[in-house]
Amino acid sequence: MSTSMIIGIIVAAAVVVIGVAWYAMDRRHRTSALRSQYGSEYDRTVRHASSRRVAEAELAKRKDRVENLDIRPLLAEQRELFDQQWHDLQEMFVDDPGGAVNHADSLVMDVMRTRGYPVANFEQRAADLSVHHARFVRNYRAARDVAERHRRGAATTEELRRAMVYYHEMFEDLLGPEPATTDRPVEMTVAREVSPPVREQPVRPDRPTRDALQIDDEVR
Repeated sequence: MSTSMIIGIIVAAAVVVIGVAWYAMDRRHRTSALRSQYGSEYDRTVRHASSRRVAEAELAKRKDRVENLDIRPLLAEQRELFDQQWHDLQEMFVDDPGGAVNHADSLVMDVMRTRGYPVANFEQRAADLSVHHARFVRNYRAARDVAERHRRGAATTEELRRAMVYYHEMFEDLLGPEPATTDRPVEMTVAREVSPPVREQPVRPDRPTRDALQIDDEVR
């Protein structure tokens, strides 16, 4: 075997080794980036997929899908109206925890619709939210589960309280910190009305109070 042939084989082998190493590094970088972006949603997607590669491809598709949606910030007036509706829900929880949770589920959906998210299917909603609101998606799923179990008469008052906390986390993150402003009339997609605030009454020991719904910034 000539020297030139030996050199050619060595070069080819080196190219293959470098290519494999680059591919492995690229995969690790991709995995690290997806883990950082999606958090617990990354682990959930991997668990439900046939392989890590399939799961990561699904997460990449989510990002592409959401980037092609017309997602827009709320106007200041819209944010104020939504804030008032949430305040009414907190008052409502005192006398009707289950009804408040059902309305909270609908209110989060109304905010999504107003911002431009498709809302027809819950799993798709959760997937879309995971792209920019991944921190709260796991708790959003848990809140939805409580709302569904309440409709079957299987949720406790404490579970309903926790669901309100989770819905509020997602609600606040969807509102955003700096709403846009405009002088044009506000067009709201929200047509649903919640029950008006309940007049103050002495609270019995076995009933939840509004203090029980105070929200902290820590994700549970």
